[in-house]
Amino acid sequence: MDSSELYTGHFGLNERPFTLVPDPSFLFWSTQHKRAYAVLEFGVLSRAPITLITGEIGSGKTTLVQKLLSQMDETVRVGLLSNVQGDRGELLQWVMNALSIPFDPGESYVTLFQRFQESIISEYAEGRRVVLIIDEAQNLSTEGLEEMRMLTNINANKDELIQLILVGQPELKTIVLSPGMRQLAQRVAASFHLEAMDEPTVRAYIKHRMKVAGGTGSEITPTACGEIFKATKGIPRLVNQLCELCLLYAWSSNNACVSVKAVRDVLDDGVFFASNLPTDVEADDKPEKDISKPLFLRQGRRVDIPDKKTG
Repeated sequence: MDSSELYTGHFGLNERPFTLVPDPSFLFWSTQHKRAYAVLEFGVLSRAPITLITGEIGSGKTTLVQKLLSQMDETVRVGLLSNVQGDRGELLQWVMNALSIPFDPGESYVTLFQRFQESIISEYAEGRRVVLIIDEAQNLSTEGLEEMRMLTNINANKDELIQLILVGQPELKTIVLSPGMRQLAQRVAASFHLEAMDEPTVRAYIKHRMKVAGGTGSEITPTACGEIFKATKGIPRLVNQLCELCLLYAWSSNNACVSVKAVRDVLDDGVFFASNLPTDVEADDKPEKDISKPLFLRQGRRVDIPDKKTG
């Protein structure tokens, strides 16, 4: 049996609308995501040394990164790393692999760095900028983050030769703001923190993904969407997980739509595993102030930007 046909035919869909694989074609432009993407674009276009994007697990950070990658042209050379760890020599090898820079693993760190620097300067000479994106950057040690910062010291005249985009969970922001990371924090030119979706946004998000998949958007009732919001606290990845299970339950009962009963049945049966996780946010994880708006730091000045207009 083709797993992709479990319920899609029943609801008249062309594909599964709530898969967990980051897919830019399903990207829902909430106000939060528009602003976060505007910050990413600004970071690249302004040659910002470091751009910082944080958010809870499943808030859509990786999907935004994938969207950004799809918009890159031949003037930008991009390296993407995820969940990297190691000492400075290992990290540099990871970076060189991501940028397709050839090297001998047995070479000394000095030789590796020289080879890396020559490649970056060569890209600059040919009119290309280099962008290194590190996903799940909160897993890097403070030494690893400092090593990444050192890469941004490579410059020519007033131009940055390599830009970093650090993407991670909320603790990444805490790490960057710690006293020992002052030099790194000073090079963060743009930052944004993705909050969870509110209930109206969750309703619009579900409708959007159903339509992209070929549905009408009414397959999950508004009241069912409300129950889904309560159970997921508006985290996109959890919304996806629960919605898919609800579609599966409605299909197995031969129902034309997902009702509140279907949502409650899924929750009561315990198949939505995330419902067993703690829902309260620890006090230490709460931001000290409202960081939902992007702030561009230019010569010590903070400038708010308007919402990105998206067609």
